[in-house]
Amino acid sequence: MDFIFVEGLQVEASVGIYEREKRATQPLEINLTFGVPEAAAARDDIADTVDYDVVVERIRRVLADRHFNLLETLGEFIVELLFSEFGVPWVRVSIAKMGVMRGVRRVGVFIERGRDEPAPPRPHFQP
Repeated sequence: MDFIFVEGLQVEASVGIYEREKRATQPLEINLTFGVPEAAAARDDIADTVDYDVVVERIRRVLADRHFNLLETLGEFIVELLFSEFGVPWVRVSIAKMGVMRGVRRVGVFIERGRDEPAPPRPHFQP
C-alpha cells in the first residue's frame, strides 16, 4: 500500500465543550496519512489515487459548518469521511489544539483505523 500524507494542516474550527469554545472558532492542526492504491504510481494518473487537495478542501468545508464537542468525535468523523467519500483503506489522523492550557503547547488526539484489512506497516509520522 502507498500512502499520502498531509502535515500541519491549519484550520479554524468550532470544537470544545466550554462555552468560550462554542462561541468562537479556534485554530487546530491536523495531520493525515491515508492509504492509496499502488496503481497511481504505475499509471501516473490522478484518477487512480486520492486528490489530497480535494480532501483538504472537504475537511475545511465541514469544519466551517459544524461544531464538534470532542476532538475524538471530529477525528472519527474525518476517518469516516475518508473511508466513505474517498474509499481509502487505512487512515491515521492527529488533531491538536494549540495553547489551550498554560504550560502545554498542544493537546490533541490520534486515531488510526483500517477497513476490513490488517493495518499496514506504520509510516514515519509525528502526530
